[in-house]
Amino acid sequence: MKTFIDDLNDAQKAPVLHKDGPLMVIAGAGSGKTRVLTYRIAHLMEQGVDAFNILALTFTNKAAREMKKRIADIVGSSEAKNLWMGTFHSVFAKLLRFDGDKLGFPSNFTIYDTQDSQRLIASIIKEMGLDKDIYKYKQIQNRISSYKNSLITVKAYFNNPELVEADAMAKRPRTGEIYQAYVERCFKAGAMDFDDLLLRTNELLNRFPEVLMKYQERFKYILVDEYQDTNHSQYLIVKALADRYQNICVVGDDAQSIYSFRGANITNILNFQKDYDDVGMYRLEQNYRSTKNIVNAANSIIAKNKNQLEKVVWTANDEGASIKIHRSITDAEEGRFVAGSIWENRMQNQLSNGHFAVLYRTNSQSRAIEDALRKRDIPYRIYGGLSFYQRKEIKDVLSYLRLVINPKDEEALKRIINFPARGIGQTTIDKLVVAANHYNRSIFEVIENLDRIDLKINSGTKRKLEDFVTMIKSFQIMNEGADAFTLAEHVAKKTGILLEFKKDGTPEGIARMENIEELLNGIKDFVEGQKELADATGNISEFLEDVALATDLDKDTGDDDRVALMTIHLAKGLEFPYVYIVGMEEDLFPSAMSMNTRSELEEERRLFLCSLDQGRKTSLFDLYAKPISMGKIDRCRTESFSRGDR
Repeated sequence: MKTFIDDLNDAQKAPVLHKDGPLMVIAGAGSGKTRVLTYRIAHLMEQGVDAFNILALTFTNKAAREMKKRIADIVGSSEAKNLWMGTFHSVFAKLLRFDGDKLGFPSNFTIYDTQDSQRLIASIIKEMGLDKDIYKYKQIQNRISSYKNSLITVKAYFNNPELVEADAMAKRPRTGEIYQAYVERCFKAGAMDFDDLLLRTNELLNRFPEVLMKYQERFKYILVDEYQDTNHSQYLIVKALADRYQNICVVGDDAQSIYSFRGANITNILNFQKDYDDVGMYRLEQNYRSTKNIVNAANSIIAKNKNQLEKVVWTANDEGASIKIHRSITDAEEGRFVAGSIWENRMQNQLSNGHFAVLYRTNSQSRAIEDALRKRDIPYRIYGGLSFYQRKEIKDVLSYLRLVINPKDEEALKRIINFPARGIGQTTIDKLVVAANHYNRSIFEVIENLDRIDLKINSGTKRKLEDFVTMIKSFQIMNEGADAFTLAEHVAKKTGILLEFKKDGTPEGIARMENIEELLNGIKDFVEGQKELADATGNISEFLEDVALATDLDKDTGDDDRVALMTIHLAKGLEFPYVYIVGMEEDLFPSAMSMNTRSELEEERRLFLCSLDQGRKTSLFDLYAKPISMGKIDRCRTESFSRGDR
């Protein structure tokens, strides 16, 4: 009798049937690794492994949802919904909801996104009276993020003279104090940032052996996708959880490791066999996605790298169109050429705009492409730009909802305490912040106790503050029995936000009102979707966590008929029939900042490999400005990427 296992080729079948013990699957691009992961989980469940005992960590939440749907088709939705599956951040946010109280965090802690973190750091810099041109909040935020991903706590920072001296040499000697204040303010606000979700999970597992044992017993089988992109913090969590049973399956490709700037450590996958005994090694080398020309081009580039795991990617597909190379003199000419080529291909082959993608090394390169596409009336979408959930009006509504769940959330409160305008000025807000810091209480608690604290504000302002607190508390009461949509719709109306933009009457105001209505529609869809999940309630807490942890590529736009514009980093995991790789210029791609060491140059080659792998049929390089010598087109060798002496 034929089973789902028969859908696999022999190379894919082997890791799926490997039940116990550690195994590593080296999966080339387009080789069916998602199918292998999906079928392996389904096979484990058919072999009697309880879904509750399986943990699967994926690259995006969207990928997790798609995998869970495929598994449900095989084993049934009632069992599939019991799987713990998602990104590192979403899975361990869930874990911290259950056990974060041991670290002093409430179960309803807020998750700060990058914008929230930067706003808080900017506030701290201002309160400390530091020069904002020296202590740039974005640089400080990046610095703190790198500390956390390396498990460098505030205490560890001050105990490390080299780190302290490095910040002093950079003329930012008070960086450690900012870090300390930031951590304290997040704790007081009952908030964690993205990096905390991993740092605090490590802390929890290290400090509380009983918690570690509980989750080791819970997750007897662990699967990790894109293992080459794990950082040190993620590596330690996985290693700790897998230590008891060692039934760990990692899937990845060292040739696709391109996130070192985020802390990804390629040695995690290169050294996996040193971490575990008797590791089963499997290779998926057949590319089902791309043509021979694209596969051969990718192989010729990555062959220059010295530090890599052995594999030979091949395909049985057709030769396909030759990879084309076009040389432009300026970026404007490059944009015109790309737009013209897209228009011609679309007309001649009856294609939609969604068949095309333009990839670039840095976001700043999109301007010339955008200008050219607009002149041709070709619709496009920029990935990685301003997310829907980062728009001001959306953040305003979400801030009200965040405050309902966690009234200690100071960033949310400061954002909306006077929006729509209710006569609470910045001077009053500053007094509230000072009092909150002085008494080590949240701003919300200070407002609740205005009768006990003399802020030297007039009776009118005091009444407005009290009315604000009363309104939030009324929302909290409603939240006890309402789903996310019912509450959000009520909040949007009661606060006056919808009316504010309706009264505006300008095209911008109307667009903002429409965006809020779209948000409400999205929440309604979310509530319906939660009905399919185990233990889900469809309340506002679940929605806010889903939003906080979603990436730009997790969201469906509802409009696929647009040319996709994105950096090569963001394109990873996607595929398009026609791909344009622009700006293949020495010092731009490969980047001038990534040419100092062999490891940096090798990562640029891997990045180029990933850009090639997005194309199912054809890729086109566009070179401009500084000429670089080219080899044979079908081998796509350039002076930059084929150097063997670096």
